[in-house]
Amino acid sequence: MEGQDEQMTGARAVEERRADIYDEDGVILSSFLAQIGAAIADRDTLTLKREVDDLHQSELGHLLEALHPEQRRALVELLGKDFDFSALTEVDEAIRRDIVDSLPNAQIAQAVQDLDSDDAVYILEDLDQEDQDEILSQLPFTERIRLRRSLDYPEETAGRRMQTEFVAVPPFWTIGQTIDYMREDNNLPDRFSQIFVIDPSFKLLGAIDLDQILRTKRSVKVEEVMHETRHAIPATMDQEEAAREFEQYDLLSAAVVDENERLVGVLTIDDVVDVIQQEAEEDLLRMGGVGDEELSDSIFSTSRSRVPWLLVNLLTAFLAASVIGLFDRTIEHIVALAVLMPIVAGMGGNAGSQTMTVTVRALATRDLDIYNAGRIIRREIGVGFINGIIFAILIGLVAAAWFHDRNLGGIIAAAMIINMFVAALAGILIPLLLDRFKIDPAVASAVFVTTVTDVVGFFAFLGLATWWFGVR
Repeated sequence: MEGQDEQMTGARAVEERRADIYDEDGVILSSFLAQIGAAIADRDTLTLKREVDDLHQSELGHLLEALHPEQRRALVELLGKDFDFSALTEVDEAIRRDIVDSLPNAQIAQAVQDLDSDDAVYILEDLDQEDQDEILSQLPFTERIRLRRSLDYPEETAGRRMQTEFVAVPPFWTIGQTIDYMREDNNLPDRFSQIFVIDPSFKLLGAIDLDQILRTKRSVKVEEVMHETRHAIPATMDQEEAAREFEQYDLLSAAVVDENERLVGVLTIDDVVDVIQQEAEEDLLRMGGVGDEELSDSIFSTSRSRVPWLLVNLLTAFLAASVIGLFDRTIEHIVALAVLMPIVAGMGGNAGSQTMTVTVRALATRDLDIYNAGRIIRREIGVGFINGIIFAILIGLVAAAWFHDRNLGGIIAAAMIINMFVAALAGILIPLLLDRFKIDPAVASAVFVTTVTDVVGFFAFLGLATWWFGVR
């Protein structure tokens, strides 16, 4: 009962502390920010240490993002060695670079020694090669080799995200020796769920889960109870592929091996969750044509990242405008067409975007492949046709009543069916085609789908009107 009371007291203290920092929506309170800002202005190191000492690294990251650039740099400077550098893995890249660039390399070298290797690599990979080399040269030999090996792997691979601290034992050890090793060696990682089994050349042989060790007698040899690591991840595997392995097989951790099947690290679920979130954000941003933009980016860099796709959109807009230009005489005779044109194009664009979003996400998660593509295409075409009929009736009736012309209502209804059908077709075929040619569908699909729906919508509506009313 006493232990339970202590746990409850500790839980209440955490909740009370969180209430002092965040509001009900999880936003940092202005009063807390003002308190931190005043302590920074007064260079009150004692107050700063007291206020941030018990913050989780993610909470400290939120605080850094909420502060002004000058304040966050001053906060790190005042805290000195008491600053938790793991918080830099929780902030935008621009903020992380701003803080790191303001610090001497000697201080960074001292700080990364206290971090897990995956967090250290996450911070070092943004630095220039010259700064990386200078920082690594100040580290102990073993630590330097581990970090250099991770940094040598390509970006966004399992090798960059792995943790090089792991527990490995030979197969001839007993369970008792393994337990004693875990108890006595102070250089082991703080948290782990598996022990890997290796041969003298560090080639991965198998693994043992901690719960299995606890249930096995001390005299039993490791090789008798180890299991094969069926989901060892190559260090060069794309991080998104590695995350998919975790999702498919419900993994908590996985061994990372080099091209010779030697154990070089371990990938854990907390890193994989970050990868999943990062990849989802990248896909969402790319579909909007904004690249790898972050909220902390400057005005100039944000503008520069958006201009290329805006230029592409401008070219496609001219293409759509040229289609309208083909029917200028029809529009001069029937002004109502100019009023109704945006409805046809807009509805087609929205329908195409819906299909495109589902398709791009299914391709990213590998739920859409050659085995079910035909069925999905037929489904989306059917959905486009049904929705086209529904909205054709609605818009046709509204247009006929609005302009007192049943012919006009019928024309826009027919154009709506055509464009909704084409929108569904484009929304699924364009991402599939781009993926077939190894082009990221999340980047380019939106521009092409919008162009197709605009061109087809305008051409169908104005073409039908020109034919029906006999305008020459």
